[in-house]
Amino acid sequence: MPRLESVAAVTFDVGGTLIEPSPSVGHVYAEIAAEFGLRNLDPGQLNRQFAAAWKARRQFDYSRGAWSEIVAQTFAGLSPVAPNAACFDAIYEGFGRAARWRIYPDVLPAFEQMHAMGLQLGVVSNWDERLRPLLDELKLSRWFRAVIISHEVGQAKPAPQIFRRATEWLKVNGDRTLHVGDSWSEDVVGARDAGLWAVLLDRRAVEAGPGRIRSLADLE
Repeated sequence: MPRLESVAAVTFDVGGTLIEPSPSVGHVYAEIAAEFGLRNLDPGQLNRQFAAAWKARRQFDYSRGAWSEIVAQTFAGLSPVAPNAACFDAIYEGFGRAARWRIYPDVLPAFEQMHAMGLQLGVVSNWDERLRPLLDELKLSRWFRAVIISHEVGQAKPAPQIFRRATEWLKVNGDRTLHVGDSWSEDVVGARDAGLWAVLLDRRAVEAGPGRIRSLADLE
C-alpha cells in the first residue's frame, strides 16, 4: 500500500466501513417488528440469522425485493408468523434514516486529516436509492466529491467498472487512488482489478498487517 501522501484520492465503502446499524440490525428489526405485533423477539438471534442470510446471499442486486428476502430469512422460525408487507416497509424505510445508524468514531477525524492534506474523497458502495438521503442526513455528503452507488450505475462491486467510474468523477488516475472497505472480495480484489490501490478495513483484527488496517487512523 502506498503512503497516504503519495495518493490524490481516497474512496470508501460505506456499511461496515463508515457506518454501522445502531444499536444492531437485530435490535432494529425487533423494535420495528414489535410495532406490528411480533413482540419479544431476541435481537441476538435476529443478528445471527441476518448474518447467516447475508453470508449465503447470491447475486444480490440491492433491490427492494432482494432485501425483502433477506428480512424473511432473518425472521424465519423466530416468530409465529412472518412480518407482513407493512412491517417490511417500515424496516426498509427505517434503515434509510440516520437514527438507525452510527458513524464510527474514527471516520470524521480521518476525513478532517485527509481534507487538510488536499485529498479528494469519494464513495463506492453497493447500495440502493436510500444511500444519498442517508449520507445527507448523517452530514457525510459534504466530504465527498464523488458518490458512486451500484443502484445508480448498474454495476456492483467487485466489478472494476464501478471503481473506474469513481476515478473518472474524481479526475484522478487509478494508481493515485486508494480504496478502503471491509470486504476482501468486493473492496480489495475489485479495486485492485480496476487498477486502484486498496486496503482492507478489519475492525475486529487483533493487529494491522500488510494491506489490512483496524481503524481509519491506521491509514497514517
